[in-house]
Amino acid sequence: MEIYVRILLLLSMFTTSVFASKVDIETYSNSLLFAQVNYVDATQRASGSWCFNTSVRHNDQGWEHYSDGWEVIDLKGNQLGFRLLGHPHDNEQPFTRQLCSIKIPSGISKVVVRAKCNKHGYGGKPIVVDLNNAQSDDFSVNKYQ
Repeated sequence: MEIYVRILLLLSMFTTSVFASKVDIETYSNSLLFAQVNYVDATQRASGSWCFNTSVRHNDQGWEHYSDGWEVIDLKGNQLGFRLLGHPHDNEQPFTRQLCSIKIPSGISKVVVRAKCNKHGYGGKPIVVDLNNAQSDDFSVNKYQ
């Protein structure tokens, strides 16, 4: 029996994105107990890869409860990039961090940026970034010409 558990665990490590399902962007909490994405600035580089400057707000309370990362995912839930946040930002709210070299497959025109905390995981407000739209209240997009 133990061998089957190990095999399933190993398979889950390599097939997570295969089984990704559509992301629920309508259900979230506005509470600052959950990490909230405030604003996203997406810039496409000459190479075609993207940089995301993401502003996050969370009621960081030291190492016990802080925003510890944010990700860029497609609408099916496949992770395209993840930015680890290595420490609390108690006195820097909101804060902005950058992640570059994100490769977005052709045919994908919208991505979701969502943040997480080390206590509650994901659950705060995500932002859907329309890569074909230059600007909205929640994001700006600069495409390489």
